[in-house]
Amino acid sequence: MDVSSIASLATSMAETGVKQEVGYAVLKKAQQMDGQVAAQLINALPQPQRLPANLGNTINTTA
Repeated sequence: MDVSSIASLATSMAETGVKQEVGYAVLKKAQQMDGQVAAQLINALPQPQRLPANLGNTINTTA
C-alpha cells in the first residue's frame, strides 16, 4: 500500500463515521418528534364520562 491509498482509506473511513453520526442525530430527532406527537394525541383524547356510582357494580348473569 502506498501513502496515497492509505490517506484515501483514512479519509473515506472518517467520512463514513461522520455520516453515521449524522444518521444517528437524525434518528434521535425523529424519535423525539414522534414522542411529542404521541403525547399530543394522548392529550387530545376526550375525557371519559362521569357515570353514576351505581353503574358497573354488578354483572347480570341471568341473561
